[in-house]
Amino acid sequence: MSKIQIITDSMIDVPKDIVEKHNIIVMPLTIIFGDKEYRDGVDLTNAQFYEKLSQSEELPKTSQISPNTFMQIFEKVLGEGKEVLCINGSSRASGTHQSAIIAKNSLESDKIQVFDTMGLSFGGGMFVYEAAEMAKDGKSLKEIMDRLNEIKLKVDHIFTVDTLEYLKKGGRLNPMKATIATMLNIKPILTVAEGLVEPLDKVRGSKKVVGKMIELAKQRGNNFENKVVGISHAICPEAIAVLKEQVLNELNPKEVIVTEIGCTIGTHAGPGTLAIFYIVE
Repeated sequence: MSKIQIITDSMIDVPKDIVEKHNIIVMPLTIIFGDKEYRDGVDLTNAQFYEKLSQSEELPKTSQISPNTFMQIFEKVLGEGKEVLCINGSSRASGTHQSAIIAKNSLESDKIQVFDTMGLSFGGGMFVYEAAEMAKDGKSLKEIMDRLNEIKLKVDHIFTVDTLEYLKKGGRLNPMKATIATMLNIKPILTVAEGLVEPLDKVRGSKKVVGKMIELAKQRGNNFENKVVGISHAICPEAIAVLKEQVLNELNPKEVIVTEIGCTIGTHAGPGTLAIFYIVE
């Protein structure tokens, strides 16, 4: 068994089978609907979350993990004689990574490493998967950190949202632009650049979305036959099945990992979101 304990947060949307296989600790952010708080993925399943989201007039709020919570987990892991590798979602989207740094600095241990993926959803999860596979193969903490730093900012995100309503509610999109795009049935194709969401392309009509995502992946990526491709969805099983088929047929990757977009990212993206992730190198 590896002496490196990988810890991550719920912004990263790592699939349960990978979490269980590699004994990864997933620390939940808090989702707040009105005066009620829920731990992402613990008190609230993805299905329950999206149902509540569809019924809520206002977006829920999200609350970062506190430094004290990280300290408690770090101390427990160190007490078990393990090293800590904490891999977090983008520091530009949440203060969670900064909380982990504060906890590390407070404990003053050289057996703790904290890494900012600058990624969202499984765009950050790609780093967790890479680290977990390396730890399983007996690589050292330094070797893993060197690899993570090597691919930092090289994990491409290509995603689309079914509706612009949630980006508009969250203040991440001009309300007038959102209204016009909805009226014209324009579906945006988005990416993440240095930790923040940026527009990439657009199509008219949902039927063209998957084809455009694959086209962009071919333009932006390379050597897919030697790579793992991650795909994510927010409770749209039929759409993710189509996307998976297209990824297999058009990109022919070494492996496809399918995951659900959880509560934290889903707050701003909404149901019907689809995404592709891969390393560009």
